Order: sequence, then C-alpha cells, then structure tokens
Amino acid sequence: MFGLLGKKSSSVLGVDISSSSVKLLELSKQGDRYKVESYAVEPLPANAVVEKNITDVEAVGEVLKRVASKSRTGVKQVAVAVSGSAVITKLIQMDGGLNEFEMEDQITLEADQYIPYPLDEVAIDFEVQGPSEANPDQVDVLLAACRKENVDIREDALEIASLTTKIVDVEAYALERAYALIEPQLDSHGEELVVAIVDIGATMTTLSVLAEGKTVYTREQIFGGKQLTEEIQRRYGLSLEEAGLAKKQGGLPDDYDSEVLTPFREAVVQQVARALQFFFGASQYNAVDYVVLAGGTASIQGLTEMVEEKTGTPTLVANPFADMAVGSRVNASSLSNDAPSLMIACGLAMRSFD
Repeated sequence: MFGLLGKKSSSVLGVDISSSSVKLLELSKQGDRYKVESYAVEPLPANAVVEKNITDVEAVGEVLKRVASKSRTGVKQVAVAVSGSAVITKLIQMDGGLNEFEMEDQITLEADQYIPYPLDEVAIDFEVQGPSEANPDQVDVLLAACRKENVDIREDALEIASLTTKIVDVEAYALERAYALIEPQLDSHGEELVVAIVDIGATMTTLSVLAEGKTVYTREQIFGGKQLTEEIQRRYGLSLEEAGLAKKQGGLPDDYDSEVLTPFREAVVQQVARALQFFFGASQYNAVDYVVLAGGTASIQGLTEMVEEKTGTPTLVANPFADMAVGSRVNASSLSNDAPSLMIACGLAMRSFD
C-alpha cells in the first residue's frame, strides 16, 4: 500500500529528477540547525525525461550513478518525488478511534470511491492531518494516489545506481517543506502570509501558492529556461550543450543582453503575471504577499526586479540554505548558485527528520 508519502525514516538523500538534470542533496541536523553534507547536480541527456515523465530509464539510472559518485555520499536510501499533475489527492474524514492498520483496511475497501483508476494499477498512501473541524470524533486524512508506473520507473532508475527508494513524495509537499526554511527570510514572517512560489524549470513552470505555510493552489504550464538555451543555440550557431554552458558561464557576444536575454526576461515576467491572474480567478484571493522565484531560471540577473515591478509584489530568489552550515565536501559558492533549483531536493532531504 505505502507507495507514496513514505513513513518515518533514517537519513535519506533528496533526489529531484527534473526534465533537464538530476539534483542530489544530503542534510544532517544538530538541534534546530541543518547542515548540507553533500550535494551534486548532473545534466540529463535530451528527452530522457519529458515533462517530468521518465522516458529513458537506463539513461536516468546512469546519471543517478554519476550524481551519487560526484556527491561522495555514503547514504544509499532515497526520497524521490512525483509531480503534482500525476497525483490525485483528497481529504477524507475517518473515525478518530481507528488505528493505522484499521484505517488502511478501510481505505483499501473504499478507495475506488475516490480514485478513477483500477486499484491494482495505483500506488496509494494516507496521512492523518489531525482532528476534523466538522466533527471532533473524526480525523481529516489526506489520501494520495498515483499510477504505480510513476513510482516503479523511479525505483527502477534508482536501482540502476544501486540506490534504494525509501520514500516517494509529491513535489508540491516537498516544496512546502522547503518553504519553511524560506519563511524566516520574509520581513513579515509569522503573520498569515500568502506566498506564491514560481518554480521555473527547463521546460515547466509551476506556481504553488501557500497560505499560512500550506499549499492551497498549484498549476503547471509548459514554459522554461530551455527556451533561452534554444534561442542562444539558434542565434549564435552553438550546440545545445555549448548553449547551456554559455548561458551559465557567460562569454556570449555583446548583443546577448539586449537581443536575447531581455526578451526572455520579459517572457518570464509575463508568464509569472499570467499564472498569478489564473490563481486570482480560481480562488478567493486577489493578492499575494510575496513572490518567491525558484528553479534554475530564477537566478537570471535583473529578473527579481522586473517581476516585482510588474506584479507590484515583493519578490526574492529562493535560498533554502541561507541559515545552514556547509560540510567540507560541499563547494559553498556552487551551492549558493544552485540554491534556487534545489528547493524540491531540499524538501525531500528534510524527510530524514520527520
């Protein structure tokens, strides 16, 4: 049954398999303070993962092998995530007197009411959220389900790298967990904040809105940093790899900023504004207190200021490691550069301390 969410664990690696790269992160904790013990990022071959679906399990397994070796971690157990669009979640009410095994039996009997797939094709899990507001004798239970193939293919890829899948989480929950590290950086933390996290990946942009630290809305759209890479490739006659490297390291012709980067920044700002308008139209909210930019594209120079100006909302770049210690195996400046794209990996690695 427990194919999703996972149970209490010893130390696990947070492994985020995105469309363009694999990110691995290992955390430890002393008292209230986290420490980054190891981390690594490795690019994926083109089309090995398409829109967060693994299409070439062997290629992903080989990259996982490289990323684990590069990080020099000794941990073999992994927390990995499936994307929100692959998961059905539902809040149900159950008798508060039931123990976990009785709940499991009841959910197994009744799951076909909630899940529109044959149950033998589904990985399903549940987590008790606390007493139900509607009825004090009942508890709210979060039910999460996705097709088994989404879980199995991640397990298969990790197995190729001699890693063991301990936890399969949902990206939105991993992001929510990592947001707890960002919240103290906000000027008015502790208040009832509504915060929009815009995760701009290589091919997908995900908007997650959190109210009082809990996810109230998520939406994925196809748009990402790959469009900038492809434009660099087209304009300057480079290979995709060369274009990706030039985007990170610089050294492009003088017209790059005005002719390529500025139009792309404007496109990002437009996507962020549009995503927020969708949220306002679909909810009772008509404003957010902060915009937090995450993902590899978040670090583009000048983007934060443009988003803030366009949306009229304080905007910052996500850095979940701002208050963490850094171990001797970790290059602190690389970690700082990669920080915005490590939010999901960080939220997964935090599962070690549930």
